[in-house]
Formats: sequence, C-alpha cells, structure tokens
Amino acid sequence: MDKPLAPASASLPPPRRQTGAWAWARENLFSTPLNSAITLVTLALLAWALPKVLGWSVFNAVWGHATLEQCQAARGQGACWAVVWEKFHFMMFGVYPFEESWRPALAIGVMCGLLVVSALKRFWNAWLILIWIVGLSVTFWLMGGGLGLAPVRSEQWGGLPVTLILSIFGIGFAFPLGVLLALGRRSKLPLIRAFSIIYIEVVRGVPLITVLFMASVMFALFLPEGLRIDQLIRAQVAIILFVAAYLAEAVRGGLQAVPKGQYEAAEALGLPYWKMMGLIILPQALRLSIPPIVNSFISLFKDTSLVVIIAIYDFAYAVKKSVETDFSWKPYFIEAFLFSIIVYWVFCYAMSKYSQWLERDLARGHQR
Repeated sequence: MDKPLAPASASLPPPRRQTGAWAWARENLFSTPLNSAITLVTLALLAWALPKVLGWSVFNAVWGHATLEQCQAARGQGACWAVVWEKFHFMMFGVYPFEESWRPALAIGVMCGLLVVSALKRFWNAWLILIWIVGLSVTFWLMGGGLGLAPVRSEQWGGLPVTLILSIFGIGFAFPLGVLLALGRRSKLPLIRAFSIIYIEVVRGVPLITVLFMASVMFALFLPEGLRIDQLIRAQVAIILFVAAYLAEAVRGGLQAVPKGQYEAAEALGLPYWKMMGLIILPQALRLSIPPIVNSFISLFKDTSLVVIIAIYDFAYAVKKSVETDFSWKPYFIEAFLFSIIVYWVFCYAMSKYSQWLERDLARGHQR
C-alpha cells in the first residue's frame, strides 16, 4: 500500500517575500555572486566619491551673485557657480544687445512653448500648423526686430536662441524631407529611386563639418555677384539637408518593418499610392521608427555646436567665450561648462522621455 502524500504546506518552505525594496534588491542587485560583488564595489565607490562631489558642487560651493574675491577664497574647496550669474547674459544670448536681452529670452519661451504644444495630442490637428507659423513669426520678429522693435542683425544673434532655432527648424524641415527620401528610395520609378539613393549615401558619407563649410564658403562662390544669403540661413539649410538623409534611413527601416500584408490589403481596397502611404503604411512605419528618429533629433540638437566653424555663436560657443575673454573668471571654466552640460542634458532628456511615452502610447491597441 502506497504511503499517503504529505500536505503541500508541510513539504514546501515558507514563500519568500516577492514585493518591497529588499525583494527588488535581491532580484536585481544580489541575484548571483557576481552581481553581488559588482553591487558592493559600486556602493563602495559611491560612498567614497559622492561626499566629495557633493561637497565641491553643493555644500562648499559659492552661489548667487558673489564676488570674484569670494570665489578665490573658496578655490580648491568648492565650485564657483557665481561665474554663471556673472556671465549669464553672454552664455544665453551671446553678443545680442544687452538692453534688448528680454527679446531673445521671450523668443526662448515661445520656442519652448511650441515644443510643449506639439507634444500634446489634443493639438494634433490642422490648427497646429497655424500655431507654428504664428510662433515662428513671433520668434523672428523678436530676434530680428522691426514693427516697433529695434533691428538686430543676425550676426549679433547667439547663445541658446540660435541653438533652438537651428534645432527646431532643422527638425521641422528635415523630417518631411527625410520621409520623402525614404519613400523615394523604395519607389518603383528608377530615376526617383536612383536620386534618393545617391543623395542619402553621399550625404551620409561626409561629416557635418564638411557640409557646413561647403554651405558657408563654397556655396557663396556659385551665387550671382551682389547676391548674399545670410550665414545663419545657409547653416540652417546645410543642417536640414544633412539630417534628412539620416532620418530617411530611419523611416525606411520602419517602412520595411510594416508587414507586406498591409501593403497588399491597401492595394486590394483600390487606394491610390499617397492615400495608402498617408493613411495605412506611414502611421505604422513612423510608430516603429520613433527610437531612431528621436535619436537623430537628439544628435541634431547637440551637433548644432559645430556651427562655430562658420562663426555662428551657438550656446556651447557662447559659454566657452564667456570665460575665455575674461581672464579674471577664466579659472572657473569647469563650472561654466558644467552649466552648459546641464542645459543640453535637460533638453535631450526631455526628448528621450517624451519619445518613450509616445512609443508606449501609440503601441496601445497594437499589442498581440
């Protein structure tokens, strides 16, 4: 006669706690001996470095509108964030007239407002185009003057407004051009396909510095005598043409990821090419291409610092020159560069987090 089975509760150990901080740490930090060793070493390094970093950057730092003497007294013990206060106008606005600094500050607010409005799905309609036209018109009116404002030449523009203008216009115009190039590369018309392939491969095969140099120097040689195109516009066009080639490849990857049955179903419905692409294929392809597209946007925002080679004062160059030209504050260039890093990080991190949210939101209803 078989021995009766013992109750399950008597043969099993008590269940381990599955929730809480300790359960998370055990699963993610101490799951194996190797992970436990790495975690302990990392914690030891943090325990050694974090107090020093916080002491230099926060607790022993000189804040606010401090004097140069106060910064010199704290030299070697804490950071001198007073350099940001002292050079804030030059860092943010370059050589823009000081008495008119409210105008680029307001332009920054308008451009950031455009980005926030565009991120809200409730504004994804035809009104968004009108909002952008009005917003960009106000931006250029504020920066350039006219209609009651004192004129300011574009050569005097600088700092964060220039970086935002190059980035926002670059994104706004490069994205549709990149979509057209991606569609052209997959076109059945040989001439359009050949032109798209040649353009994409040639542009992706050269660095952005070369394109900017060509737009600034070489392009002027082919213009009729007496015709001059603004330096900022030439840099903007170069950035748009360069980024469009990378966006085209990102979109092409999304187009190839759309199941072939979607194309066949659209053709079976008798939809013309542009309706098929605009209503069925492109929405799916762009949803799949969000990560590489946003990666190109982030790269564009950072690569605007390269316009310094054609004498345009972007934000990074304005921060650099703000401490280089003043020998008394030059020893505190580290604090100035850390400030620029924080500003770049805020914008890039915001784009990254928004893309993650957008990807999750558009994925609803598409999960299998």
